[in-house]
Amino acid sequence: MMAGMKRLALLLAFLCIAVFSAGPAMAQVMLRDAETENLLNEASRGLISAAGLSPNNVRIVLIQDPSINAFVAGGQVVYLHTGLIDKAGNLNEVQGVIAHELGHIVGGHAVFQRDGGYGSVSLLSLALGLAAAAAGAPDAGMAIMMAGQRAAIGKYLAYSRSQESSADAAGVRFLNVAGISGRGMLEFFKRLQNLQFSYGFYSSNPELDPFGQTHPMSGERIATLTEDLQKQPSWNAQTPPELETRFKRVQAKLRGYVNEPEQTLKLYPPSDQSIYAHYARAYAYHRKGFPDQARAETEALVATQPNDPYFLELEGQIMLESGDPRGALVPLRKATESTNFQPLIASTFGHALLATEDPANLAEAERVLRQAVARDRENPYAWHQLGMVYERKGDEPRVALATAERANLTGDPGVALMSARRAMGGLPPGSPDWIRAQDIMMVSQTAVEEMQRNGRRNRMNVTAQ
Repeated sequence: MMAGMKRLALLLAFLCIAVFSAGPAMAQVMLRDAETENLLNEASRGLISAAGLSPNNVRIVLIQDPSINAFVAGGQVVYLHTGLIDKAGNLNEVQGVIAHELGHIVGGHAVFQRDGGYGSVSLLSLALGLAAAAAGAPDAGMAIMMAGQRAAIGKYLAYSRSQESSADAAGVRFLNVAGISGRGMLEFFKRLQNLQFSYGFYSSNPELDPFGQTHPMSGERIATLTEDLQKQPSWNAQTPPELETRFKRVQAKLRGYVNEPEQTLKLYPPSDQSIYAHYARAYAYHRKGFPDQARAETEALVATQPNDPYFLELEGQIMLESGDPRGALVPLRKATESTNFQPLIASTFGHALLATEDPANLAEAERVLRQAVARDRENPYAWHQLGMVYERKGDEPRVALATAERANLTGDPGVALMSARRAMGGLPPGSPDWIRAQDIMMVSQTAVEEMQRNGRRNRMNVTAQ
């Protein structure tokens, strides 16, 4: 009897994790890069408009993860893994993935959505299992619950496959309306199919049940999409060469930044004197701690295109992180001004101004960083740098406000609440900064109370088990 109840308690704990676990984006690292974001925004703008959405409201977010994946998790955000950019053959493939994910957004789908009947079936089986256990038959209760879970999972998988097919169909429409070829979408699914074969996915699962998958089988998707895409007027549309060149640059820099340096140097050996190779090797050498080699690669880039803001940004970043903040000011100032104070680049420039520890640079650092956060409030790095400016000026209330902004963005409601209260205590009541601090305080108070309620519920569940 007691052993059966213990097994039941373990199963209940597992079910709680399976149903209520947090979304994947919350546990992964978001990468911010001005050049990459600029490219992805431009490449997806037509698709977003074709989907009936506003390019100002949809975000394409890069997640540092080597797997080939993309997803949505509610709202108007498309998450792309760096592994997808790494393995994509061209920009058109990435556009095909984005079109598919926009189909999920327009369809109201989400990764851990609880409707579609999944929640109601699983909760029903849970109730029946508890009733049987309470009646003195814990093993029977477990059997009922497991059968119910199998039914729930089967229904969920069917629902998930339906969502994927719907997103495929929507993606086809968006590509055609935007005048973008669907070749990339097909090529990407073929790439996934080849990976499945190379990993022995089918050979190790000769009787693989297509109804036990969250997605339609790749071959099935390819067959369906080939006919739909090839008859579209946009099938033979070409990606603008300038966009494709920019994609290859972004792909190279991401490989240099994310992958192991040895892997990057093997893919882009010193004999390769292309811009892409210089870009990738600059990041690889910088990661390996070889500043001279890294600077040589950036100098080669700047020599080819002296006014390219992203090459100048990299040159300044490497100088800054190699202990030469004063030398970094020239390329970073030029990069900042030529991009009209792009927030991410301006944040690095502001950091370099502060790192010189020259009081004469403090006013410019404040001006640059205030512009950066005004144009991109979701930049914890810029808020941290601006807080350092206020600290050096002795402006404690605004130090607290900058800390509150940063904590609010990084998911630390306790620090955000405490800092916002401290800021309100020293700022002029009713001023814009005071009102902003009040907003953060209210949001953080709600978040802290919710965390406390969840903590109490978790403690009650543990006690009950």
